[in-house]
Amino acid sequence: MAGLGSNRRRDLDEDDIRIRPGKHGSRPRTRTRPKHEDAREGRVLTVDRGRYTCLLEDEDAPDRSITAMKARELGRKGVVVGDRVAIVGDLSGGEGSLARIVRVEERRSTLRRTADDDDPYERIIVANADQLAIVTALADPEPRPRLIDRCLVAAYDAGLEPLLVLTKADLASPDPLLEMYGALGVEHVVTKSESAWDLDPIRARLAGKVTVFVGHSGVGKTTLVNELVPDHRRATGHVNEVTGRGRHTTTSALSLRLPPFAGAASAPGTDRGWVVDTPGVRSFGLNHVDLGRVINAFPDLAAGTEGCPRACSHDEPDCGLDAWVEAGHADPARLYSLRRLLRTRERDEGD
Repeated sequence: MAGLGSNRRRDLDEDDIRIRPGKHGSRPRTRTRPKHEDAREGRVLTVDRGRYTCLLEDEDAPDRSITAMKARELGRKGVVVGDRVAIVGDLSGGEGSLARIVRVEERRSTLRRTADDDDPYERIIVANADQLAIVTALADPEPRPRLIDRCLVAAYDAGLEPLLVLTKADLASPDPLLEMYGALGVEHVVTKSESAWDLDPIRARLAGKVTVFVGHSGVGKTTLVNELVPDHRRATGHVNEVTGRGRHTTTSALSLRLPPFAGAASAPGTDRGWVVDTPGVRSFGLNHVDLGRVINAFPDLAAGTEGCPRACSHDEPDCGLDAWVEAGHADPARLYSLRRLLRTRERDEGD
């Protein structure tokens, strides 16, 4: 009898089935989930209080936007802007219709941040992006190099190409800032104030890519996105001329498809590109960053880490990178710039 009881307990283990009591009896509930072979693939454009606006792309019909919720079977798995998802249910896109997201496809990149450097919980801002555009005004408000450094570290950690977008060049010269980041080899575009923007150089950098726009309030980020995608204008706020401070005008990330650009080098039929507008940031926590992923963005320096001690921070007396640079394998300015970026994890970027 003891053996029988043991077997029965094992047969009813909660890892195998669940027993649901009820006046009409109980029935087993397995963990087998439907495969949803007939699900349609969509792109998550924005997220708002548990509702996901998704785009269904169809070669035989016009693209349409639908509203979906996350299916219960996904459990605690998050769905973020940029995700490629499988959707079932009402895909008409009509008023009041609601579909279900039943699967999140594997992400090829994830841009993350924490609220601050002491926060253990990382947050995915955007999935499946290619490029991070760091929008910075050259004046009114003044540039914040430490915040730029932190955004660069996040880009390298996520495997994204960084792009500096410097605005208001009619108010201040971009040369000091470009000199600061010259050793990193970061691509950049420089433009003047809103009334004199030359958007073609920016469009050329965005064509065929998914680009996330980040920047603190007042730098003109959302206004720039409005100019790039004029059919989808978002509210912009006032910036104090003295303090350079402005209110946050973008409250959630939003993915927008770029209109066709005549100067794009992409072949006919190639995706013309996407921009993702994000809320203005006051800080960019880096508690989640893996130093190994950051150093891999510097191939001329990464090879020199073989002489580093275990768990080297790459900014300590025994770091092997010093000898690597002294031997002529890399430019000392590159090592200095890398270490400046890595030190941002130990500083408050607010000043």
